[in-house]
Amino acid sequence: MSTTIRVLAIHAHPDDVEFQCAGTLALLREGGSEVTIATMTPGDCGSAEHDCATIAEIRRGEARASAALIGAGYLCLEFRDLAIFNDDDSRRRVVEALRRTRPDLVLTAPPVDYHCDHEMTSRLVRDACFGASCPNYATRQWDPAPPLRGIPHLYYVDPMEGVDLEGQPAAVDFHVDVTSVFETKVRMLACHVSQRAWLQRQHGMDEYLASQARWAAHRGKEIGGEKAEAFRQCKGHPYPQDNLLLKLIGQDGRGRPTARSKPS
Repeated sequence: MSTTIRVLAIHAHPDDVEFQCAGTLALLREGGSEVTIATMTPGDCGSAEHDCATIAEIRRGEARASAALIGAGYLCLEFRDLAIFNDDDSRRRVVEALRRTRPDLVLTAPPVDYHCDHEMTSRLVRDACFGASCPNYATRQWDPAPPLRGIPHLYYVDPMEGVDLEGQPAAVDFHVDVTSVFETKVRMLACHVSQRAWLQRQHGMDEYLASQARWAAHRGKEIGGEKAEAFRQCKGHPYPQDNLLLKLIGQDGRGRPTARSKPS
């Protein structure tokens, strides 16, 4: 009997996933995987005009609209911007999110990035992937979900502009050619209308769609293609070692097609 592969893409803020891995998620959906996009926060500090509650509600709506474009679900874990910490309560909350979404494959923030929320998200998700299958690790949530059957495959997306804290190129394990779905990736990011003014003010980025396109083209050029996204796989003990992501989308890590894996 075939089973549907479940994918969880969990990053810190609304629009992080759209910048870094929305094309890959679109390809996974085309292949029949079930996708959930999750954000740790609702982006409550992402505005100079609205108060926290107002911008949070706006950004949750933008994230839901973006996810809907590929038939994905959306979940917010309701941490707050600049207040994600690697502590016991936070770890249990992330474990509960994994147990409820039950992913076979997880995409998350890189361990080293420009933003503390990104780095804490990466650490919490890595630890949650390990802890979610431990039967005796109670999340202390209302009506808790059962443990996972095993540790899911875990992948890290690019850091901002592909560099570490010292501005040096971050390591990459493989690329995914997203040329065929790049317009979908653009439309997903375009759902985050509230962020254009904020990114211009705080980050000096006036055209966030153009920035997305430039980075995808940069990664594409590295493999002789048009548009790509890059990833690292977490292969520390005892995380899965085979590359389920590439098998599902039918590529070889350099954008060349292979036989696409079918759920079994």
